Amino acid sequence: MFLRVVIFLILITSSLSAESLKNCAWDNKKDIPCVLISKTSNTSAYSELGVNKIVITKEKINNSGAVDVNDVLKLVSGLDVFQSGTKGQSTSIFTRGSESNHTLVMINGVAINDQSVTDGLHDFGQDFVQNIQQIEVYKGSSGAHFGPSAIAGAINFITAIDYTNSYSINGFSAKNNSLATNYTKITDSGWHLNLKGSGTISETDSAAADGSEYDGSENTQINLNGEKWINNNLKFKSTFYSRKTVADYDGSSSDEFGYVSDSRMHVLQTGLEHISKNSENNLIFHYHNYDREYENSGVLDEYDSESLVVKGERKIKSTSKLSFGYGTEYKYDWGAFENRGSYTASTKGHTKDFGIFGNAGYKFTERSILSIYGRSDDHNTTDRNQTYKINFTKIFEKFKIGLTHSTGLRNPTLYELYGSDNYGIGGNVNLKPEKSETNELSVKYNILENLSFNSTAYRAKVYDQIESNAAYSKHENELIDINQEGLENELSFNGNNQRLSIFNIFSKSRKTNGQAQSRRPDLSYGVNYSKKILLSSVGPFSINLNYKYTGQYIDWDGSTNSRQKSTDIVDLSLKKNLFGNTFSLKLTNIFNERYEKPATYSQDGRQIRFGFTSAF
Repeated sequence: MFLRVVIFLILITSSLSAESLKNCAWDNKKDIPCVLISKTSNTSAYSELGVNKIVITKEKINNSGAVDVNDVLKLVSGLDVFQSGTKGQSTSIFTRGSESNHTLVMINGVAINDQSVTDGLHDFGQDFVQNIQQIEVYKGSSGAHFGPSAIAGAINFITAIDYTNSYSINGFSAKNNSLATNYTKITDSGWHLNLKGSGTISETDSAAADGSEYDGSENTQINLNGEKWINNNLKFKSTFYSRKTVADYDGSSSDEFGYVSDSRMHVLQTGLEHISKNSENNLIFHYHNYDREYENSGVLDEYDSESLVVKGERKIKSTSKLSFGYGTEYKYDWGAFENRGSYTASTKGHTKDFGIFGNAGYKFTERSILSIYGRSDDHNTTDRNQTYKINFTKIFEKFKIGLTHSTGLRNPTLYELYGSDNYGIGGNVNLKPEKSETNELSVKYNILENLSFNSTAYRAKVYDQIESNAAYSKHENELIDINQEGLENELSFNGNNQRLSIFNIFSKSRKTNGQAQSRRPDLSYGVNYSKKILLSSVGPFSINLNYKYTGQYIDWDGSTNSRQKSTDIVDLSLKKNLFGNTFSLKLTNIFNERYEKPATYSQDGRQIRFGFTSAF
């Protein structure tokens, strides 16, 4: 199937214009950005070049026909998405074969991983795209940039802000129905105000592969953003984000009647941004909380957490050769847990972390840059630990080569320290942090002006991994280390009206005793293609085609660790502007592949989604 897709796309792209897409940028508050690109934390002008960052713009999100972030992230090479059922069900992401809790998740650059859930996971199944302006994906250890939990990488959601007066409404209809509105107002006093709201109803079948019980979900979200330039250099910005999800779910390989989850998340973020010719200063105040309830056959368990973050950062371009930056971050987490099942328990606790970070980028020549990043975190249970990253980048006429050595860590979560569950597993305040070391070699070759090849080879070791130990009824640090290695390749074409990406990933994650890690496919490859087409009969429209092969992997099937089959998934989306409105059609899983990912949880077969966007 892969060869058929590639040959088809080669035939299409054979007539492409040699003119490459011009990047659109903005330098001051008066310009309207066509692409919103944020600066990475703990970087400066030159050290930013040493960061492996993928930017997914609002345009790319819209063209993909995505309903939730899973639809977007599953197309990113090196990310494996596992969803326990269909839309609205619990979802985790494995980056480069590492654990799902080794990917830090952020909103506008501040961590939002849920401290009250097992392993500190973020549930991607409840994030929908209507309130997102841009998604940034960082692959590779990013602890020196963002702090603990970014062992394998990080994902940053930038909330929506528009720069023109507008009102729009959009929706999708299929098994998963959604409706969203957007209102933007620029006041006479200089305020940019943006309000977005969305609701999604998922009409799914049983989450369990062999079940028959209806397991639907309902999701509502609201997002309010405000910005105002106080003077030519100083900007005030604020974000409020809230979501609520109610979903039926299955907790095992069969129907779990009466299993209902009710989760709520609230985020309040405000800050100041000062920009001048040679410096950038940021101050952020951030608060978020999670309230989760699980009803298991009439028994109600509750998990709550709150986080407060204060972060300040300064970036300086001191000379034509040197840039540096520094900052501090304070984070306070509090959680409470109520279990009313077989093992009744009521526990609570808190953690404090104070981080100091800095970076420097030095240009030996215009084509040779050395970047150094460092961070020290003082945690109230694990004491002080350091992470660092060193990158050397060499630029040739058509080549760019990067060498990186980095470390990462993940502190135990509130749940791992103080929590309890219905299986009798309790917290352990004596846990050590998980740690990692990673080496990377990256190469970019500009074959033509608009055609490039990227390749990254990496090798990582993770040790002191935290696991639940039923024998001792608590969480403990694993004595066996984990080795990870892989090779990522991507061929990219950016033409005047079309884009093509062909990628393949080879990865391996094994314990030092040879045991394979579950839910880690060794091989994946795929094709992403988008094109704007002009036909005299119907006018302009756009097409987006995505194909992804995921190789076999080991997973628990309810009784043993068994090998799960490979999958070939093809999605196609079409968009057409008509009478001032945008209409879309998306076909997902075109060939109706029947598969489980993870094992025992069925995924959607072929679906047809209809969508529209109306602007006023």
